[in-house]
Amino acid sequence: MSSEEAAAAASACSREFRANPHPAYATLRATAPVCPLKPPHGVDTYLITRYDDARAALADPRLSKDMYGAIDAYHRIFGDSSIALDDNMLFSDPPKHTRLRRIVGNTFTPKRVESLRPKVQKITDELLDRCPASEPVNLLTEFCFPLPLHVICELLGVPENERKQAQEWSATVAQTGFGPEARKALERAEGNLRDYLVDLIARKRKEPDGALLSALVTAQDEDGALTDHELVSTAWVLLFAGHKSTAYQIGNAVYHLLSRPEQKRLAFRDPKATAAAVEEIFRFETSVENSTFRYATEDIKMRDTLIPKGALVQISLTAANRDPEMFPDPDRMDVERPNVQATHLAFGLGPHYCIGAPLARLEMQIALGTLFGRHPGMALVGEPEDVRWLTVPFPAFRGVAELPVVLDPS
Repeated sequence: MSSEEAAAAASACSREFRANPHPAYATLRATAPVCPLKPPHGVDTYLITRYDDARAALADPRLSKDMYGAIDAYHRIFGDSSIALDDNMLFSDPPKHTRLRRIVGNTFTPKRVESLRPKVQKITDELLDRCPASEPVNLLTEFCFPLPLHVICELLGVPENERKQAQEWSATVAQTGFGPEARKALERAEGNLRDYLVDLIARKRKEPDGALLSALVTAQDEDGALTDHELVSTAWVLLFAGHKSTAYQIGNAVYHLLSRPEQKRLAFRDPKATAAAVEEIFRFETSVENSTFRYATEDIKMRDTLIPKGALVQISLTAANRDPEMFPDPDRMDVERPNVQATHLAFGLGPHYCIGAPLARLEMQIALGTLFGRHPGMALVGEPEDVRWLTVPFPAFRGVAELPVVLDPS
């Protein structure tokens, strides 16, 4: 595959590319590491694929996350409905980002995350209790998605009887492509989510509890509290990113471990081995394929390519995490790979490093350890190559579209 063919595959987001983007990314790393693309949304974009470039770009203040500065491009990609949900730390620069992250960080603490461990274990056990052991089951819908959804809703304080609807709206946002009908579906889902969160925040003000959303309602720092707009947007990004990314990551992990019995054996020798395996899986097949959009606030020269002022930039975390200059034999999953936690970019880098990383690690370790501990003979239904991957053009996440397994084939 030539660099031109790789770029065409990436820009077209063909079904073949979506099912396995790694060969195209390898070609881009070698021949066009800073590659101009014309994605389906029609806004010229530069894609960064090498590890060193990705690290530099993730920490470069000239690549802004404040999409209000590129509002025309923003409207063309996301439409009008998304703006009301994007007033949060994910889509802002210092000093606003610093203030928002400080307020959220003071409430979303490691202690609060660790306090969820018994609840995560309980939810995991209850979900697996409901799954049939000897019949085929789609583990994605019956386990991988419900687990992080219930956990993030527990963390935020979303009532149990309202969680399913929140999941359906979030699913629409995550899987919507481009085109008029897709845009309408996106606008409806985002509008419903926004209205729901406004109502939920109002209820938390009247009847506060010990959950994170209540803490955010009352949280202040030297610069004051979150505005109502920031509260809704922050709740949205925590709810959406806090369960979708982990759900697909659990699915990716189960798929790859079932496809590699020896790696599965090594991963579950003891809890320490499982924790190390989780980090290698984050590297090998992260559910967050690309960082969210940035735009160049000035002309930026990267390698031999000029990224012009105003251009959009995406950083391929998937491609960077398989760069052979950083990770020897990168296309081989090696759960004993040394020092991977400190080097992979699945959670980003710099000021926008994922604030939910500790929770994602906790959920992955408990989910995988419990699942394979209870069902060591679990097997895929059919051959690994028959499992379908998400094929929506430029989806928010990379993951299997379904995960048919039998928990106890005996």
